Amino acid sequence: MDRRSFHRAGVAAGAGLFTAAAGGRAYPAQEYGTQAYGPQAYEAQGYPAPAYAVPTYEPHGYETQGYGAHGYPAPAYMVPTYSAPAHAAPAYVVPPRTAPYGAVLSDGLAVPWTLRQVVAGDLNVCYAECGPPDGPVVVCLHGWPYDIHSFAEAAPLLAARGYRVLVPYLRGHGRTRFRSEQIPRNAQQAAVARDLIALLDALGVSSALLAGFDWGARTAAIVAALRPDRVKALVSVGGYLITDVHAQADPLGAEAEHAWWYQYYFTTERGRRALLDRRLRRDLCRLVWQTVSPGWQFEEQVFDRTATAFDNPDYPEIVAHNYRWRLGLAGGERRYDADERRLADRPVITVPAVVLDPALDPFTAPGRGRSYRDRFVGPYLHRTVDGVGHNLPQEAPGEFVRAVLDADRL
Repeated sequence: MDRRSFHRAGVAAGAGLFTAAAGGRAYPAQEYGTQAYGPQAYEAQGYPAPAYAVPTYEPHGYETQGYGAHGYPAPAYMVPTYSAPAHAAPAYVVPPRTAPYGAVLSDGLAVPWTLRQVVAGDLNVCYAECGPPDGPVVVCLHGWPYDIHSFAEAAPLLAARGYRVLVPYLRGHGRTRFRSEQIPRNAQQAAVARDLIALLDALGVSSALLAGFDWGARTAAIVAALRPDRVKALVSVGGYLITDVHAQADPLGAEAEHAWWYQYYFTTERGRRALLDRRLRRDLCRLVWQTVSPGWQFEEQVFDRTATAFDNPDYPEIVAHNYRWRLGLAGGERRYDADERRLADRPVITVPAVVLDPALDPFTAPGRGRSYRDRFVGPYLHRTVDGVGHNLPQEAPGEFVRAVLDADRL
């Protein structure tokens, strides 16, 4: 989340893609062509394992990342590697329900969601995919503290309309891993954006519609600004979120600064240690969910499903570095200097864009988008979504899907 742009919270969206419900149409299961992952320890977290849990994989003695080289103690858990299964993918069902946001939510859909792994740039990226493999590509990008499940309802709705939907775990999240211990655990904005370009290259995608919120909206906007040839259209929740580190040094009003309490917390050793502690880390992230989405009455199982992504061994370093870098308290890598110089000039976005402002998000800029309107010079639509908070794709999946469809028509 960026201090100068973002928006406020509300409206529950339900458990989403991984909630099987009576009345949905079950499509035939498809064969996994790539890797998938075993069920999490649901019983240990106090609730039964859901029916969608897939077979586990035997861990190999894969050692933890070299935290000592980065100044952090090694976490207590180990990182497994995975062998490719030979079983059919389950068909996940999005239940039919009344459409509070329009016809896009009125369907009873069952769309396979396949987890895949691909080497892309510095990372071995884990991403979810659904929809026809030859459909126009939409890449959905999550933020912090969230994961791919922010799109658990929106992704199959888009897939049912013929899109090939890709939802990657960002660096430091879920099953995405760095390819080497020697790669800096760097989360500056240009590095995360280059991850996306590397993913498109690895998958042979020449151009895609990019849609995201929080870190994901910033990443999508950077790629749209620096590589418009790779972007068909853009959906940005929160406006123009590209960070100018020098401008970040200017203080905001007391209420705005208060909303950013965790950003300052992560600049301290105390905050970094909280990220290393699994219980404290989850409590902190749950509090952020509640604070930035005050009207979203999410179930604990929904949070726990996402919180497994926070157990990535690089998560503490990536989160802490991202917020420290934005405040000018941590350096980046020289290989990204040219990109950062261009981004500091607040480059305009020329591709078609739809911007959504969640009305209840405490980071929503006043003025219904006027403060950043001049940064979008191509075809453009702006909407303020009432009653919705920061995690808009999960709180209001219908509004998010409509924005993608509109951006594709601009």
